[in-house]
Amino acid sequence: MLLKKKFLLGVSAALVGLFGIAIDAGSKMPQAMAQRTASDRVQQPLAQATANRLTIVLPARGDGADAQRKANAVAQFLSRETGMSVEAMVADETAAVEALRANRADVAFLSSRPALKAEELANARLYLAEVRPNYSGGYTYRSVFVVPSNSPIRSGATAATLQQLRGKKMAFTSPTSGSGFIFPVGELVKLGLVENRDRLNGFFGQVSYGNNYSGALQAVLRGQADVAAVSEYALKPPYITEAEGSRLRVLYAINNVPAHGVSIDDDVPAATREKIINALMKLNEPANNQLLRDLYNSTRLVKIDHAAHLQPMREALQRAGIQQ
Repeated sequence: MLLKKKFLLGVSAALVGLFGIAIDAGSKMPQAMAQRTASDRVQQPLAQATANRLTIVLPARGDGADAQRKANAVAQFLSRETGMSVEAMVADETAAVEALRANRADVAFLSSRPALKAEELANARLYLAEVRPNYSGGYTYRSVFVVPSNSPIRSGATAATLQQLRGKKMAFTSPTSGSGFIFPVGELVKLGLVENRDRLNGFFGQVSYGNNYSGALQAVLRGQADVAAVSEYALKPPYITEAEGSRLRVLYAINNVPAHGVSIDDDVPAATREKIINALMKLNEPANNQLLRDLYNSTRLVKIDHAAHLQPMREALQRAGIQQ
């Protein structure tokens, strides 16, 4: 990929500092790399996966220090299993995609929309998806419209169900959320209720954003919105309490939202890629599974087809009129 390898415009010095890595020619034993300072990394040259080196980026979901500790534990496990020197870094998904594009990362845990962006910019592909017990589809889950349990709006599975929302106060999760915006808007377009994301105010009486699942659901619980759009698993702790969940019900559900997964850069040789995948799959084994559970509350990783897994997100983006 000449474009990817040569002209990496727009990457800030801070990003270079975060993801710059160097090959340690004197290293003789595989190990999880210690976190270096940003000033050290700025001086380091571009690096790619080699026969003995790997950089993996994991998104921060919660406390930063705790996330790095958990990521380091996974890096140490992968070092033992692959015989490679593995460095784990914690960053948001935008930075993770940039790192893949700039060849400063080889592997990243990504949700479906960033995974599509990683494919576009770095030709990276998803090879594994995570399974959680609160996903109705195993490695897919549902986007749901939620109303108060005593709402006069009737639950159902047809266009007429969502037609009841005309003129109502709508609380989406955020404009970038898959299950909390992209899939719900895509469904409204599919059913002919709105033209695209720019026409939502012509259908709803009010549109607001909770900024996260809890915020959107709290808007409904407080009477500030008539309906919210979230992931199905957000109806339980830690997003809301059990008591709050009992005051809500699902109005309408959209299936097949792709679960987060493991994306690997195309510059990683096929043999090395298989070694990485096989090592990650060992996190499913009882002796190692707590590492995976601690990371993202996942119980298993499963092999998936990149195109098929992400196709529902592609379709939802297209319907909603949102650029990939």
